[in-house]
Amino acid sequence: MAAGYAELLRTRHAARLLAGTLMGRLPNAVAAIAIVLFARSEGGSYTLAGALSAVYGLSTALGQPLLGRAVDLYGQPRVMLPAAVLSALGIVLFTVVGLEPLPVAYAAMLVAGIFTPPLEGGLRALWPSVLGREDRVHAAYALDAVAQEVMFTVGPLLVTLSVAVWSEAAALLVLNGIGVLGALSVVVSEPSRAWRSAPREAHWLGALRSPGLLALLGSFLFVGIALGSITVAALAYSDQLGRDAVYGVLMAALGFGALVGGVFYGARQWPGQPERRLRMLVALLALGYLPLALTPGVAGMVVLATVSGVFLAPALACAFVVVDRHAPRGTVTEAFSWLVTTFTVGASVGTAAAGPAVEHSGSAAGFAVAGAGGLVALLVLVATQRVLAAPGRATDGEAQTENDRNGAPEPGFRAGHQA
Repeated sequence: MAAGYAELLRTRHAARLLAGTLMGRLPNAVAAIAIVLFARSEGGSYTLAGALSAVYGLSTALGQPLLGRAVDLYGQPRVMLPAAVLSALGIVLFTVVGLEPLPVAYAAMLVAGIFTPPLEGGLRALWPSVLGREDRVHAAYALDAVAQEVMFTVGPLLVTLSVAVWSEAAALLVLNGIGVLGALSVVVSEPSRAWRSAPREAHWLGALRSPGLLALLGSFLFVGIALGSITVAALAYSDQLGRDAVYGVLMAALGFGALVGGVFYGARQWPGQPERRLRMLVALLALGYLPLALTPGVAGMVVLATVSGVFLAPALACAFVVVDRHAPRGTVTEAFSWLVTTFTVGASVGTAAAGPAVEHSGSAAGFAVAGAGGLVALLVLVATQRVLAAPGRATDGEAQTENDRNGAPEPGFRAGHQA
């Protein structure tokens, strides 16, 4: 299994693109905690810090599909690098002005968020031309999902370390500087410079004109809600026990479960249609979330949190494949960016929904929101299985045309498969 991933990363450009993308996405991964810490260090309240962080998050969700469409139209280097620089300049402005005047601070968060480069979708658009074979691309999707779990685990630790060594402002500046370097590493690479999206039909809806893509986005909105609610519920559970460290342990267990699941999922080839497999994975994901509402002792909760995370990375990796199969021609980066946006919005909704539930009925109610989110995500996939049964990229001939443009040699393999 490890040998298979090592072989994948030894493919020319693969390790560089994965590492550069993770570096480029680091500012987004740590923004929530880094912005809050800086705002608090400037004397702001938790409410204000949360509001600034929310503006960043929502503007990122808005900007991803817009920038993704621009990438499909104009290529990666002409969009990604300027966006990364503008986003970093927004953070620089925020650290210079602090919280006064407040409208400028909010404007800085808006700029930093909306210009966050769509590196995640961009990487998935590059995998076919870099790796060629469909099975290798699918394995890369799983590796990508696993790497994300590592990044979202290590990222907050880097913020804490940067604050301890320098300051809250320095942490923001350094991590965003790393982000720009990561984006630069990607866009100057040969695959990024050579990549071109397939010809696209002019349509104001872009990727959203695909019924299958809409069905998938509807499902993963609720997966995002489940994850967002777990964050709040785990914090409430920790508070009820009076042991702050429990929160970190539970979130680490969730990430560890996802890492293990993603590694095993990507280590083998899976037969059958990915749409059907996705329904099974989301069903298992929902079943993993439901027992969390039992809120047993710490040891039991760690086990449940680990199990609940096992099917997250496989479900994401499979969803990447389904996105590519249903994205209209020439919209692959935009389509993947919509998945990022939907997931982000869902997590925000889940956080908001779990708060009142926890205040009214304790942490068990917050975890119940997660279970409900998982079940609704499954119901959406079941209700739309006819729509998802027919990939929307039109004919095999058209798929091969796009494949040829992106350099993937396998007949019938749709360029843009991602993980």
